[in-house]
Amino acid sequence: MIVATAGHIDHGKTLLVRTITGVDTDRLPEEKARGISIDLGFAYGSPGGGPLIGFVDVPGHERFVRNMVAGVCGIDFALVVVAADDGVMPQTVEHVQILDLLQVRAGLVVMTKIDRADAARRAQVRGQIDALLAGTTLAGLRTVEASPLTGEGMDAVVSALCAAAGATPERWQPGHHFRFAVDRAFTIDGSGTVVTGTVFSGEAAIGDRLLASPGGLAARVRRLRVHAQEVERVRAGDRCAINLAGMSLEDVSRGDWIVTAAVHRPSSRLDVALRLLPGAQLPGPAARVHLHHGCRHVMARVVPIAAAPASGPGGPGLARLIVDEPLPALHGDRFIVRDPTAQRTLGGGVVLDPFTRVRGGRAQRLATLEALARPGVGQALAGLLESPAGVDLDRFELMFNLAPPATQALLDALGVVVIGRQPRIGITRERHALWERATHACLEAFHAQHPAVTGMRIKELRDRVEPSLALPAFEALLHAGSLSRRVAMRNGVARLAEHDVAANPADRALWEAVYPLLRGAGGSIASALPRTQELAQAARVDPRALAEMLYRRRAAGMVHRVGADRFCLRTTLSALATTAGAVARSSPDGSFTVAQFRDAIGTGRGLAIEILECLDGVGATRRVGEVRRMRDEHLHLLEDPPAAAPACAR
Repeated sequence: MIVATAGHIDHGKTLLVRTITGVDTDRLPEEKARGISIDLGFAYGSPGGGPLIGFVDVPGHERFVRNMVAGVCGIDFALVVVAADDGVMPQTVEHVQILDLLQVRAGLVVMTKIDRADAARRAQVRGQIDALLAGTTLAGLRTVEASPLTGEGMDAVVSALCAAAGATPERWQPGHHFRFAVDRAFTIDGSGTVVTGTVFSGEAAIGDRLLASPGGLAARVRRLRVHAQEVERVRAGDRCAINLAGMSLEDVSRGDWIVTAAVHRPSSRLDVALRLLPGAQLPGPAARVHLHHGCRHVMARVVPIAAAPASGPGGPGLARLIVDEPLPALHGDRFIVRDPTAQRTLGGGVVLDPFTRVRGGRAQRLATLEALARPGVGQALAGLLESPAGVDLDRFELMFNLAPPATQALLDALGVVVIGRQPRIGITRERHALWERATHACLEAFHAQHPAVTGMRIKELRDRVEPSLALPAFEALLHAGSLSRRVAMRNGVARLAEHDVAANPADRALWEAVYPLLRGAGGSIASALPRTQELAQAARVDPRALAEMLYRRRAAGMVHRVGADRFCLRTTLSALATTAGAVARSSPDGSFTVAQFRDAIGTGRGLAIEILECLDGVGATRRVGEVRRMRDEHLHLLEDPPAAAPACAR
């Protein structure tokens, strides 16, 4: 259990920890000289022979609140210290406010210096404490009266701590990446850089490669230490020291995070649920504030968005934090904001979207934040699935610090359909079916209105079905499920598979006139590859109408264009590919030249080059310098569709 002290200066926090653990947490010469805590102090102990407890002793002076906030991030238990002679003081109030904003719920109040107060005074201070805690996450905490100087009441303090340590739930949960908040960094001779802090999530072992975020510098875990013991592995809830190989002291400091690469994505814009303390106000629009996140302190601007959904008076509002330095924040992280002079705590809250996007309408943004504010990752995902564009699963996985197996288990539990790879978009089964029906209906209506046009541009089709869906994801939708069999795509155009672009009577008549000529009745390759003008003359048809018809057939995949003004049947190109394959097989190294191919098909060099360039374009051959080689899949690419021939030729 990790315990942090809280309370006003000179109320006996450091003496209390020293009495419990035997460790003096004031380690700086200035602290020794002045008799006050300035920076964080750390101690471990097993009071009364009970479980091991880690203590973070925080300074109580108002000038060092930033250090206090760093000390209470990631703790399990608050030890609120109030002196019986002074009672509740300003820093007692502010420290409790900070604990409340950070949602610390477990703790113990210790009324110290009881040797300086009579029974009436103690009762009065108890009333002050109850009033202070009322309405906070610490309401109803037990208060123990004790004097570390005389020893009175200390057994009760130790007993309460041991009981709490035994009841503290395990913080580690599988399925999350490693995140560790650095509160101290130093060097040890012979070992190098060491960082101490609290593991927020996941686990790490000796030999792991980790990053210091936000800087992004990589290092290897050389050694791990919990209290005074070397360990092989640490996990969420541990307070530990990590010896990092490959990182100097200049590369890491308090406020950094040590993380796995999967969750290293610092951000400068965070959408949050922000709660202001009673009587506190932001100093104007886009107000600059001191922002405390984890152990880090940066300046930021607060831009209000709206009142949070269903929030009552004094409830949280939605705001955007624009920070001066990128923060490695994730969903659910708590934070504190203080006024521009760093003299007063204004409020705090929780990060909802650490990777906020500027684009998108206000209504959509509010709906997203409302979903992210729901308790639990499952409820949040269910809310996000209500979005018309679905959920970017890679972004969601990062935001919630989920390892892939944990994400997959969640998707399976909610019955989420995944389309695409980069990005992966998650949608409900109902929305997936709706999009499939809408896509088919749009193409059907388009073909009815434009029978001579091959199909719709995929972007236009996407805009009709769901304009907010990313184009790569929409293309993935067309490639998957029932649409993969019902929709054909070529050159950025989609059509229903059964749609025949040349089904109109005029095109059919032209096709039936030229099809026998394209079959090469003369027996030579040249006769099967006439120029368009020659084909029009031989068939006695209008050259322009013929060219337009052939281009429509080409878009439908029925013919191929060879060179600038020749067209051939797919069967012709397939036969030419077969000939090229035979020439390649006759060569020792499987390559052939233009001249070898020209001789094999009996044409001139110019036409041979045009044919080979066409074969390159369809993926049957590939050019390597001055020679060509066959691709293994060339026969599959050139399979002739059954609808290639006109009715009269079947």
